[in-house]
Amino acid sequence: MAIISTAGLTRTFLSKNGPVEAVRGIDLTVRAGEILGFLGPNGAGKTTTLRMLTTLLPPTGGAATVAGHDLLREPAAVRRACGYVAQSGGVDPNVSVREELVTQGRLYRLTKAQASLRARELANELGLGELLERRTATLSGGQRRRLDIAMGLMHRPAVLFLDEPTTGLDPGSRADLWDLVRRIRADHGTTVLLTTHYLDEADALADRLVIVDRGVIAAEGTPADLKTRYAGGPDASLQDAFLAITGRGAAPRETAPVAV
Repeated sequence: MAIISTAGLTRTFLSKNGPVEAVRGIDLTVRAGEILGFLGPNGAGKTTTLRMLTTLLPPTGGAATVAGHDLLREPAAVRRACGYVAQSGGVDPNVSVREELVTQGRLYRLTKAQASLRARELANELGLGELLERRTATLSGGQRRRLDIAMGLMHRPAVLFLDEPTTGLDPGSRADLWDLVRRIRADHGTTVLLTTHYLDEADALADRLVIVDRGVIAAEGTPADLKTRYAGGPDASLQDAFLAITGRGAAPRETAPVAV
C-alpha cells in the first residue's frame, strides 16, 4: 500500500534572472513501512521535494497524497502524519532535553501529561534517558541528532522524513543512527524517507533508492538492482552506479533489470 504518492510534482522559484525549475515533475510512490533512500547531487531537488511533501513549501504544480491525505486540500492532516528532521536540526540550546520534547509534544496538541510521558518513553528508547535534564547545548553531535529524531517522533507519525541526518557525525555516531532508523521501522512500522550524500549509508539502510537529478527522477530500484544495471553487478560500488546515472562518471552501462 502506498503511503506517499506524487504525480507531476513541481516547484519553480523566481529569481532576478528568471524562473528556476528546482523540481520539474516528480512521480513517486513510497510503500508503507519502507525505508526509501532519496538521493541526488547538490541542487537536484531533494530537499525542495521533502519540504513540499511536509507542507513547508507549496508546490507550483502536480498533486500528492501523504498517509491518505491530499497535500493541498488537507495540509493539517498531512502535518499530523509526518515527522520532519531537517539538515540543520532545530533544538533550542537554552532548554533541557525534557523541555524541548515536551514543547514539541504540546505543539502537536498532546496534553502536558501525555507529552511528559511520551518524552520519557522516547528518551529511553533513543538512548537519551539519562540526559533529560541536560541543557541541549551540552549534547554531543550524535546526541543532538537523536534528540532531533525524537522530536520528529513525538506525535507518532506514520512517515518520518530525514534530511541528511548523519552529516558531520563521527563513524560511531553514524552507525548508532543507522541502528536507530532500522529499529524505528522494525518496532513501529514507520515509513522512513531518507536523503543522504553518504552512499554507503543509502546502500546499508534503504530498501529502495530513488535518484533525482536536475529536478526529475533519473533512476529507481533496490541498491542491488541499480548497481547491476548501471555498474555491472550487485557487488559493484553504489558510487559507480550513482555517477553513471547522474552523468558525472563514465557513460551509463545499463543491463537487464535483476529480479529482487
